[in-house]
Amino acid sequence: MVLFSAVLPPADVVATLTAEIGGLPELDGVRWSSPDNWHVTLGFYGEEDPAERAGWLRPRLAGMPAPRIWLEGAGTFTRVLYLGVYGEGITELGLAAGAGDEGRPYLPHLTLARTRERVPPELARRLSGYRSRMWTAAEAVLMRSQRTAGGVRYAVVERFPLSQQAR
Repeated sequence: MVLFSAVLPPADVVATLTAEIGGLPELDGVRWSSPDNWHVTLGFYGEEDPAERAGWLRPRLAGMPAPRIWLEGAGTFTRVLYLGVYGEGITELGLAAGAGDEGRPYLPHLTLARTRERVPPELARRLSGYRSRMWTAAEAVLMRSQRTAGGVRYAVVERFPLSQQAR
């Protein structure tokens, strides 16, 4: 079991993004992430005790402002296709949740697909104009990932409400 914290997109954003992806060509070697698993990672923790990590997160996230964010444009890592995440407060929330603790700069993103080889450039190009509506992420979640016969499944371990007070 691997733990990470995240912000989850609202159902209507998932629906519009699902429709957008439905119009893309099917290409060999591209494994699309299930919409049920879509999230914006805040911090990655590896294999840890969920209760201990939740106890560590509670004071770090208490009173954090709810970020106002949207998904826009596609990018790639070597074998990952993602959408960028933009807005107010997402970087601060990620840093509070431990993003960057592993020595890499924090880049808020939502992973859409993984590939065996490099991501086909046409996928990023076709998604480059995508932009979701803006939403307020009312909570952060601690999640666990588990491998199953049907693939990786994510489950919420604990929810952390974020402050709705105006910035």
